[in-house]
Amino acid sequence: MLKKERQAYILHQVNLHNKVLSSLLSQEIRVSEDTIRRDLQELAEEGKIIKVHGGALSHSFNEVHYPAYDVYSQDNKKIIAQKAAALIQNDMFVLTSGGTTIIELARTLPRQLKATFMSGSIPAILEYMQHPTIDVIMIGDRISKNSKITIGAEAIAKIKQINADLCFLGINAIDVKHGITDNDWEVVQLKKAMIQSARKKVCLTISEKIDTLQPIHICDIQRIDVLITELPPDDPRLKPYADQGIQVL
Repeated sequence: MLKKERQAYILHQVNLHNKVLSSLLSQEIRVSEDTIRRDLQELAEEGKIIKVHGGALSHSFNEVHYPAYDVYSQDNKKIIAQKAAALIQNDMFVLTSGGTTIIELARTLPRQLKATFMSGSIPAILEYMQHPTIDVIMIGDRISKNSKITIGAEAIAKIKQINADLCFLGINAIDVKHGITDNDWEVVQLKKAMIQSARKKVCLTISEKIDTLQPIHICDIQRIDVLITELPPDDPRLKPYADQGIQVL
């Protein structure tokens, strides 16, 4: 790739997955990690990404009060949020991860809804707090400055004590063969605990992340009950997931 093409690819991956690893980009583009680090530095100096140790973050992912910057594929995320909100009933206990799609869900909740929302995501908690009739439980522990979410053994132990009606997961990659995958080890541990602590597991993702793979495994596809994208349920891209017994919305 030419430098311009390489940096455009990197920027797209940052926007799509919110966080990227230099080592993974090096493998995908087939250039040295030093080249990737220089590209990330230039993109950061241009204000397009946030460079962190081992990779980069998108601006929207890094904001506590978002969006200070445009959120990637925000219109599609709003469609997903509307579909997800329709699954929530009064008096439910709802467990959520973090991510920009989860934030859209928080903003889409009906004003008359009476439910309890539990999360370790600081941006999500701040949005839930704006709702007039839902109860909010913060799952606390050490805070990841990158992902703006509580992480660590105490947070996982608290999640394991929960018996939620619904768990909404904003996901980074999904594939029929490899299941749900991510690129952040500590966030993966949280999501694994969330999956174990809910009766129904719902994955929220824009369609660009369908049939993609990240390096760390969260769960097999069979552990997921519902997959929500911006696509119509009969879209051919969703058929392999429906064939696995997953409800697609």
